[in-house]
Amino acid sequence: MPVIKILPHSEYCPEGAQIEAPAGTSICEALLDHNIEIEHACEMSCACTTCHVIVREGYESLNEPDESEEDMLDRAWGLEPQSRLSCQAILANKDVTIEIPKYSINHAKEKH
Repeated sequence: MPVIKILPHSEYCPEGAQIEAPAGTSICEALLDHNIEIEHACEMSCACTTCHVIVREGYESLNEPDESEEDMLDRAWGLEPQSRLSCQAILANKDVTIEIPKYSINHAKEKH
């Protein structure tokens, strides 16, 4: 079973974590299943960027992003070449390391 290493994030995972999830699971589902409450404002339907993560290791093992994910990622804050929407990034049989960006475009969270 692949391991997801989550780098420390002050709000969601202050000390970082390592979790296991079956291949075929999205990174977002795996995080939520392990009580790492990453934002997912569109309920994992690829309609927002709140679940944006940066894949620091293992990017090539994930499924290819489709056009709608790439279009949504263009709206994400802090976009990097290894950025993915965690609800669309499906695990294979290789470990990955992710970083949850510090800032989100989720206006409801920011109390705008």
